[in-house]
Amino acid sequence: MKELTGRQREVLAFITEYIDAHTYSPTIRDIADHFAISVKGAYDHVAVLKKKGRLKNDNKRSRTLEVIKSEKKAEPETFINVPILGTVAAGLPILAEENWDGTFPVHASMIKQNGTYFVLNVRGDSMIQAGIMDGDFALIEKRDTAKNGEIVVAVVDEAITLKRFFKESNRVKLQAENPDYLPIYSQDVRVVGKLAYIFRPY
Repeated sequence: MKELTGRQREVLAFITEYIDAHTYSPTIRDIADHFAISVKGAYDHVAVLKKKGRLKNDNKRSRTLEVIKSEKKAEPETFINVPILGTVAAGLPILAEENWDGTFPVHASMIKQNGTYFVLNVRGDSMIQAGIMDGDFALIEKRDTAKNGEIVVAVVDEAITLKRFFKESNRVKLQAENPDYLPIYSQDVRVVGKLAYIFRPY
């Protein structure tokens, strides 16, 4: 079945609730009055809902609108287990233990079809103004390049950190999102991934 607009969902919901309450359907006038629209506007909404396979009726009689229930069963939610590869610093860089530390379930809609991902546990508070807190889990899309302003996982002096990336003329600046932390400048920065999502346990 074709997708509905927001207003079409509202009209369909009104018709469904009306039928549940009265055992017969509303008239076009009832729909128009409920939504404070013209009779033609209400008629057009009903016509589109019929065309999209959500309603049917006997055109020769009034109050015969029927809601067509979709027979398609909702597909089960799909989760992908993404490997947790250790800890990333959101503060001063700390060594990351890149060992398999279990997996983290991520909804498939968050994963690009051809992307490679891993999860790191955030430690520190240097990215709090970007909404990234100590203890968060960061879903990282693996990549070795970044655009200015992107939040990346980068290796600096054999340590790994989560910062905002800026390429300067002869060096890279890794900018914190907390005024208590100074930027990290280096000519030897290796980008290993870009931040995709943050997950926060309660």
